[in-house]
Amino acid sequence: MSESDLLALMQQKSVASWRMQLARWIESTFLQRFIIAVILLNSAVLGLETFPGIMAEHGATLKWIDRTCLAIFVLELGIKMAAYRQLFWRNGWNWFDFLVVAVALVPGSGPLAILRTFRVFRVLRLLTALPALRRVVAAFLHSIPGLTGVIMIMAIFFFTAGVLATHLFGSAFPHWFGNLGESLYSLFQIMTLESWSMGIARPVMDVYPWAWAFFIPFIVIATFTILNLFIGIIVSTMQELSELPDPDLTSKDVEHILERMENDMASLRKMVKRSK
Repeated sequence: MSESDLLALMQQKSVASWRMQLARWIESTFLQRFIIAVILLNSAVLGLETFPGIMAEHGATLKWIDRTCLAIFVLELGIKMAAYRQLFWRNGWNWFDFLVVAVALVPGSGPLAILRTFRVFRVLRLLTALPALRRVVAAFLHSIPGLTGVIMIMAIFFFTAGVLATHLFGSAFPHWFGNLGESLYSLFQIMTLESWSMGIARPVMDVYPWAWAFFIPFIVIATFTILNLFIGIIVSTMQELSELPDPDLTSKDVEHILERMENDMASLRKMVKRSK
């Protein structure tokens, strides 16, 4: 459920006017652009914190900026929860924002200190702030059911090829094909075309000259066929979603579009009458 749907639902339920005004304000274009700027600033700070020299000289300043950005995120989340209340949890992106901010609030010491490392996930809030990125993520999520069949085919193909490679090449190359796990890892490297020829295939062919009959069909099927099926399904899903109405459009946007279409139709009628 998008923000515009939540606002429409709040109108139907006749919630308090201050909650409606607060929801419209927190979802306003200006405030969303401000949040995007804060996310980008926080991302830059998290990147600078990975340099020991910069931390030694400006560590206190960077930590202060980081805490300020986190405070802004918490404040934004609190305002949304106050405005939407139970409706807040009907939006999947709100769940995502809540989890990202919650991880950042984990104490820096104690058994949960390792979770502080995941505060870099705050950068992923750009996915919720930018509608274009949200559409890409939505397209990927919608394509998952279609990808299930392809994943099963790939799993069966990899398992068969892994067992075959272990029996064929395991005795001479145990570090690559000594067992099923090592064979699957080596075959994954071959599928990505990362040093597959000089790194794996050529040394194997020095011992087994006929090994090309295994590697070439594997690459053709795994790399050029199955991966293209992945890409094709995702692209097809994105195309289908692009043809649907934009879920972020408000009722005023729709009215404006319809009004513009009516004006265009009126202009066309006038032109047809003049031509007669």
